[in-house]
Amino acid sequence: MTTIKDNLKKIQDKIEKVKLINGIKQRTEITAVTKTHPFLIIQECYKAGIHSIGENKIQEANGKLLPHPEMPQLKKRFIGHLQSNKINKCIELFDNIDSVDSIKLSKKINKKARQLNLNIPVLIEINTVCEPQKHGFFPEEIDKMLECFENQNIKIQGLMTIAPVNKNKKETHRAFRLLREIKDDLNRQKPQECEELKELSMGMSSDFEVAVEEGSTQIRIGTALLGKRH
Repeated sequence: MTTIKDNLKKIQDKIEKVKLINGIKQRTEITAVTKTHPFLIIQECYKAGIHSIGENKIQEANGKLLPHPEMPQLKKRFIGHLQSNKINKCIELFDNIDSVDSIKLSKKINKKARQLNLNIPVLIEINTVCEPQKHGFFPEEIDKMLECFENQNIKIQGLMTIAPVNKNKKETHRAFRLLREIKDDLNRQKPQECEELKELSMGMSSDFEVAVEEGSTQIRIGTALLGKRH
């Protein structure tokens, strides 16, 4: 039976191969998507050297993500669609919110963060393939994305997207390349006082190699790392 450590090594080898072939030097952080897996799996990931985990449901995370002093470097990222009535709990449980998909949500997170005197790191979610079942800003909504920078208690670190449902490699390349182009566009137009966007969260178990080739700095891996969901 293969372990998380074995799977991680395979994933890291594939990432390094892509970087070597394409002359890519940027770092690529692996976020273990631990949804539907028990807390024990988070501990195993941490022991294997993965310090970033992603959950997409507040209710499920609530039972798993209480403070754990034995994992001091663990970064907890919320990667799902965040409903307004769950913002308080999300801020309590997670270090990062990687799925800010509207101006309205950005303002509500900002308001709560201001009340708590916090600065919340976030990623803006872009629907790069314009699929109706997906959340996020459409690629042409640059002005709306720029409006999010007006919120002083959220710290926009970069962008996030999900590949096309059809898993067509050419379209996946196009979607990931578009995210990189939007990041460059926002960096040119954002307010000067705001930090440069550096993060591109794109790529999952079936397409992380394409994502790395297109400049991903964060890949979100579930099945390839942890096996099939329970």
